[in-house]
Parts: sequence; C-alpha cells; structure tokens
Amino acid sequence: MIEKTGDGLRVTGPMLIANASALLETGRGFLRGEATGSELVFDLSSVEETDSSALSVLFGLLRTARECGITLRVAHPPSSMISQAALYGVSDSLSFA
Repeated sequence: MIEKTGDGLRVTGPMLIANASALLETGRGFLRGEATGSELVFDLSSVEETDSSALSVLFGLLRTARECGITLRVAHPPSSMISQAALYGVSDSLSFA
C-alpha cells in the first residue's frame, strides 16, 4: 500500500509482483496531483519484502516524478532492494538516501 504523508509517499507491506501494478498506479496518481517543483520523499522503511518488480515500480515512479517536474528522493530502501539493484547494475541510477 502507498499512502501520502506530510513530505511524500510511504509504502507499507510487501513490494512484490502480485501488487506491483497497484503500487505503481497509486503512486503515479499521488505524483500527478503534486505541484511542479515539489520535493518528495519516497519512504520504504515499512516495506516488508521485495522482489525484482519493486525496482520496476521504483523506476516507474521516478520517471513519472521527472515528467511532472518533481524531485523524488528514495529513503530507507530495504537491504533486499539494495542487493537487487546492485545485482542488476542499476544502483547508480537510483537516488537512495
């Protein structure tokens, strides 16, 4: 589940293929409602489990944020996501805080 917080968005629960589409669409909806020039935090501290689809969701949201003129900073990524990003060679493309 993605929810809006005071300074951005927070994901709770798993980020798996079973809910990837819903996470992406919900996140895109929130981002499209933000003002151009906004700076938001994408908080992953409550993510319980990830698979490779979590990276797809993350890249999709970063792309949408960029298209909307929003800066999206990823905070507290789970170690599994960091490992997957390293495995796929995309760590440098992600803005992990």
